[in-house]
Amino acid sequence: MNYDTERLARVRMIADYQFGKGIGKELFPEGSTFQLSRTKRVRQVLNSGKRIATARAKDGFFTLSIEGASIVHKLLPEKKLRVIVSEEAAPFVEKGKTAFIKHVVEIDPELRAGEEVLVTDETDRLLATGQLLLSPAEILAFNSGAAVDIRVGVASKKEK
Repeated sequence: MNYDTERLARVRMIADYQFGKGIGKELFPEGSTFQLSRTKRVRQVLNSGKRIATARAKDGFFTLSIEGASIVHKLLPEKKLRVIVSEEAAPFVEKGKTAFIKHVVEIDPELRAGEEVLVTDETDRLLATGQLLLSPAEILAFNSGAAVDIRVGVASKKEK
């Protein structure tokens, strides 16, 4: 078994744990390539030259590019890993602006603060991907503040 095969198996395992069983194989198909850190750890996973995900240094979990988020979005059942925002907030969120608590219509109750989430509108159209800042219970209890730090929106030009 060569290093790339080993790396592919490892990143798929992490993706299965983070996003759900079977996601890893779809998110990182055969032929995926890796950008490594100086210490030879996986930094980014690419497919056809496009970044799909980046490994966070602090915990090894993945942050998704919009391409990676759309793959996960297609594979997961509706409402899973999702923060659903109102129609009035949708144009701002898809441009990469923060999703605020007052605009959250619904949220997957199994999410935890710090997790990578998919932000959708009420018709389940993918708007963005980002990091959940508070727990679902806190988001539903509070009236103001940021809910999701948007990493990249479908209509934004560059990623954070």
